[in-house]
Amino acid sequence: MVAEPAAATPPTRRTAFAEGVDKARAAATTEPGRLRIIGAVLALLVIAFGAVTAWQTADRAAAADDVLHKSQPLSASAAEIYRSLADANTAASSGFLAGGQETATSRKQYEHDIDKAAAELVRAAGSSDPDSPSADSVTRLNTLLPQYKGLVERARTYNRQGFPVGGAYLRYANQKMQDEMLPEARKLYTMENRRLEVDYADATPYPWAAIALGVLTLAALAWAQHRNYRRTNRVLNHGLVSATAAAAVVLLWLVVGHTVARAGLNDSYDHGVRSLKVLHDARIASLKARGNENLTLVARGAETEKITVDGKEKTVDKYDNDFTTDIDDLATRLAQAAKLADDRAGRNPVASAQGNMKVWKTRHSAAREQDDYGNYEQALALVIGDKGATAECFDSVDENLEKALTHEQKEFQLAAGDGLDAMTGLTAGAAVLALLGAAGAVLGIGRRLSEYR
Repeated sequence: MVAEPAAATPPTRRTAFAEGVDKARAAATTEPGRLRIIGAVLALLVIAFGAVTAWQTADRAAAADDVLHKSQPLSASAAEIYRSLADANTAASSGFLAGGQETATSRKQYEHDIDKAAAELVRAAGSSDPDSPSADSVTRLNTLLPQYKGLVERARTYNRQGFPVGGAYLRYANQKMQDEMLPEARKLYTMENRRLEVDYADATPYPWAAIALGVLTLAALAWAQHRNYRRTNRVLNHGLVSATAAAAVVLLWLVVGHTVARAGLNDSYDHGVRSLKVLHDARIASLKARGNENLTLVARGAETEKITVDGKEKTVDKYDNDFTTDIDDLATRLAQAAKLADDRAGRNPVASAQGNMKVWKTRHSAAREQDDYGNYEQALALVIGDKGATAECFDSVDENLEKALTHEQKEFQLAAGDGLDAMTGLTAGAAVLALLGAAGAVLGIGRRLSEYR
């Protein structure tokens, strides 16, 4: 009996990928095949270089735009909220000291500050992300503001009627401002400054990935042209030359443009943002000092605290002690602002504020001496009087700080604007030039391929 032959095993079918690899390997053994591979690689490199450049510059340009038009203005807005609240508190205490003869100017200043704080809170709420810490701070301040206004109005009402309880209401209003509202406003200011720092950190780093890819692309194009010269003895291939020129322009534009942008942004930080922070802190210290100076006379010794001096415990007036702390803080901030100011327009108002502060301290000491001797009316005149009072010094300090802030804000906007302008058009330009460069590489290689047909 003859055995039946075994069934033949069908051949294993190869995958499309494996067949493609074999075809590419076979094509690479011929010059036309090699040229096609070189052309594809060059085109992909040029396009990848353009894409990465467009991506990285777009991110940096967006961050620079946020610095100029969003985070820094919001930081300034947060500082204005703090300033307006502190100034309203100062105006309220000044009006209280005038008793039933509260001036229209004092009342108008208080209402202006309250309205300004409310308007800035609305602006901050519209720019804050929902459920963010900034939004929580804005919500809390919006809740506390009406409560504070109610306490001040009660204090005014009782004060006009000559009831001593008005002073207690004003001290309670001040306590709410100092312990709850101003710390929350400071928290908001700190968070917005942190947001500004993040935007600077996103806008200023060099786009190393794009730069490295650009150098690699130029090296590949140079190698392709050198290879073409060795095989054909032709110095130039117009397509490859145009591709090289396009890549070189993008790389040069990228490096120079970002270097200029980085310099402008760094300058806006060093000579704008840093000075603005110090000046805002100085203004806040000035406002707190003035508020505590007024409350020293409002409380008339009702608020005391114990401090340690040279190892000995001492009882002092709380508000006067806080004034000393705040005026020392003001002196420190003004000294820092003077060092940061880089031109006469920035230095002069700071120097004037320093001079006003020294006179303020001298006049304050005279007022405290009169109050300690029981001469309350003389002390009051030295604090809120028309001539020779500390009110003049405070107003001059505040006006000069406002001048310095306005100047530094302009310096910031100019430098940051220059930085942003240096990146204008780079994203779109890189994309267009990359496409032209890729087309040039394909046409250049295609010209060589046509010689084999």
